[in-house]
Amino acid sequence: MELTTTVNDEARVVEVEGTESAVDVVRDRLGLTGTKLVCGSGVCGACTMLVDGEPVLGCLTPATRLRDASVTTVEGLADGDDLHPVQRAFAHHDGLQCGYCTPGFVVDAVAFHDRWRAERGAAGAAGEVGKAGADGPDRETIAEALAGHLCRCGSYEGIYRAVAAACRGEHDDGAGHVERVDAPAKVTGAAVYTTDVVLPGMLHAAIRRSDVAAGTVGPIRFPDGVVGLDILGDDRRVRWAGQPIAVVAAESLAEARRVARELVVPVTPLDFVLDPEAAVRPGAPLVYPTRGERKAAPSAGEGGSMPAPWDGNRHGPSRSPFLGTLAKRRVGAARAAGRQGLVELEFHTAAQLHTAFEPHACVADWTDPQHLRVWLSTQGVDLMRHAIADRFDLDPTQVEVVAEHVGGGFGAKLSLTTEATSAISLSRLARRPVRLVLDRHEELTGTGNRPGSRSRVSMLVDDDTQAVRALVVDTDSHAGVAIGNSVAALSMLLYERTPRLARDVDVVTNAPPGAPFRGPGGPTSAWSLEQTVDEVAHRFGRDPIGLRAQWDGNQKRQALYRWASALPTWERRPATGSQSGRFRRGVGVAAGNWIYLVDPDCEVVVSVEAGHLVASTAAQDMGTGSRTVVARAVAGVFDVDPSAVEVRLGRSHGGTSHGPASGGSRTTVSLWSTAVEAASSLRDRVGTDLDRAPAGASAAAKRGGDRGLRAVPMTMNGIQVGRGFSAALHVTEVEVDTRTGKTRVLRVHGGIAVGRIHAPVLARSQCEGSIIQGVGLALYENQVLDPHTGLTLTANLEDYRIPQLGDTPEIDIHFHEEGWDRVPGGGVGLGEVATVSPAASVGNAIFNATGWRPLSLPVRPDRLLEGLRTEVTR
Repeated sequence: MELTTTVNDEARVVEVEGTESAVDVVRDRLGLTGTKLVCGSGVCGACTMLVDGEPVLGCLTPATRLRDASVTTVEGLADGDDLHPVQRAFAHHDGLQCGYCTPGFVVDAVAFHDRWRAERGAAGAAGEVGKAGADGPDRETIAEALAGHLCRCGSYEGIYRAVAAACRGEHDDGAGHVERVDAPAKVTGAAVYTTDVVLPGMLHAAIRRSDVAAGTVGPIRFPDGVVGLDILGDDRRVRWAGQPIAVVAAESLAEARRVARELVVPVTPLDFVLDPEAAVRPGAPLVYPTRGERKAAPSAGEGGSMPAPWDGNRHGPSRSPFLGTLAKRRVGAARAAGRQGLVELEFHTAAQLHTAFEPHACVADWTDPQHLRVWLSTQGVDLMRHAIADRFDLDPTQVEVVAEHVGGGFGAKLSLTTEATSAISLSRLARRPVRLVLDRHEELTGTGNRPGSRSRVSMLVDDDTQAVRALVVDTDSHAGVAIGNSVAALSMLLYERTPRLARDVDVVTNAPPGAPFRGPGGPTSAWSLEQTVDEVAHRFGRDPIGLRAQWDGNQKRQALYRWASALPTWERRPATGSQSGRFRRGVGVAAGNWIYLVDPDCEVVVSVEAGHLVASTAAQDMGTGSRTVVARAVAGVFDVDPSAVEVRLGRSHGGTSHGPASGGSRTTVSLWSTAVEAASSLRDRVGTDLDRAPAGASAAAKRGGDRGLRAVPMTMNGIQVGRGFSAALHVTEVEVDTRTGKTRVLRVHGGIAVGRIHAPVLARSQCEGSIIQGVGLALYENQVLDPHTGLTLTANLEDYRIPQLGDTPEIDIHFHEEGWDRVPGGGVGLGEVATVSPAASVGNAIFNATGWRPLSLPVRPDRLLEGLRTEVTR
């Protein structure tokens, strides 16, 4: 049917079908891609638009609702180049990271702002807000107004600041500096993501997935005229429910999905196992029956898995011994003697899903046999260029990978995955561009997770001095069909160099595969180790920070211990278990560290074009701020504003040079010093008067690793492992409702020691986001499978709960910027280390509040109430 509507003050006539939603019309028919489709169920708010002045959810609103209506999308909020005060505020206060959820937040915040100001008599100029609104809305009011919105990056603190400041009138006249150079594009909807790419003549693809957890598949026949491929392995086995089997392409997405759904796929179901405990029992169905199949098992860790023996569904242990035999002997003797100084606890964690808001997506154009162009939502444009060339037997110069903006990844987009290989293969077959975008169900089913685990920790300390005498950690990781998760080994990198033994085992099941997730293994390791340390402190009446300081030789973390000890939150903490009544507050602490990684091959080219500076590198920005880092580095050399530097990244072709992948906290440390060196070289050649610079003047620099300094003599995929560890410490205050079992995180102090902070506002956003994700891991997030079928039950954003705006605690971030002077640029990465200890600090705070120690993640209300009942009966 045909309908007439007014969109962003322009009359539009569109043809719609009865099943279309408003977001379909706006994005696909009108090309207004600022509005994003994320959940498809009205939970996340990313598709928010204004219809006759009121916010509506585009994914739930029928297209027919737009008939004769006035529609405003994020693209229509600005008046030409003059942004709305809310857009200015989001840019100034960095109320965004990857930017994928930002348009929805901004549209709803504009509606709230306009109501707030109108109700309080705002005159429209800064300082003239009515008395009732002089202080702006409080956090509770903002959280209620934007309750239908989610941000996986965890930019909530910046959003709070932005909305409050805009309502106070602080941005009415354009006041405020833009901290993130791509913020204007993100707050206006102009930023282009892979999911926004549309090419002429493009086909749409859909994946047929297994609906059984284990089975064998016979030959798949595609109907005449259907462009399709069988993508199952040579062994014809499916090992998890949701595993890709075949892919098809058609003229429309609806048609592709219909064809994929109706494919005749002959499947013979086999016995399967989902429970890790059942998987290691005699007679359990084998996930990988043969040696050859085991060799093809995917890796849940970054950099592959270490060689280890197989025993049925057990892979490992892979040992990381430090006088391991002595550690076992000491623990055994202490256990036999009943020593007070032996603390032994068992911990469990559930799988945590990455939940990037931009789903895995690829647009492939192989219409020219000699040149393959791939738009890909990826954390490594140059890494994927080489991976694609290797996979499809091409020279890397024939492959171009583009990722102008990336809507989050968190580790799940570091490898060449099904959506990319399938779209490329279909494009080669059809000689037409092909687009393949996963829906939210697929994204939450099979794109990876932080594996679940069971860890047994034995820590022996001296009864008199509490010096560590031995540490043994055994971890069984549950990464579904994947292997290679490392947890126990990370426990060996903190505290005293005492006899210790780490044993990591993978228990494979017929569950979806795990994948690297921000700080792989780190939060899982900290959950067990840091609570064990806290238990030692409790048993001996020691200050938990003081005990850590006694053991810890890391001078950077020593500085953080001194900072944390002086916090009023810590000084006023109650005695553990001393409170009564319904609501009880507690404070907990946890420490973390991470290895220092750098890409020694990172290159940046800085040039002068038409009198302005251009910096180029084949890196990407998934919300961590790579564009801003490069812009600030170059701008500092030439003493100009970062907005005066054009940064070209997100493209692995056309003159750009090698850039680092966004993983392992190596991106900023690799880019900063390289960009500074390239800019300095150019300045030395042409001076600072750019208008007089020779046409095409440029200079390039290569990072080269930790120059002249000792580093670990090894590289992994071109990554150098540098000397030293970064450090983190989190102090968390919680309130526990002993009637409902709900835990509320009230306040978090995060101390981060990574040396010089190159972009302070963006670094703060990263650290705040890591705390939000840690709160999710501690209290909410849990992948759940149907035990009868293996199908994922938490495959939508209603059933898979991530932190909301109202769950955000007050956050204070402290940077200790000393200790890395030897590193080019003076600092190292922070994305991983900031993620390691928040969840463990929540666990220790719950113990401090209640006297009951949570051993299993997430700390659901039912678990907490059962734990309190058990504690009372002891």
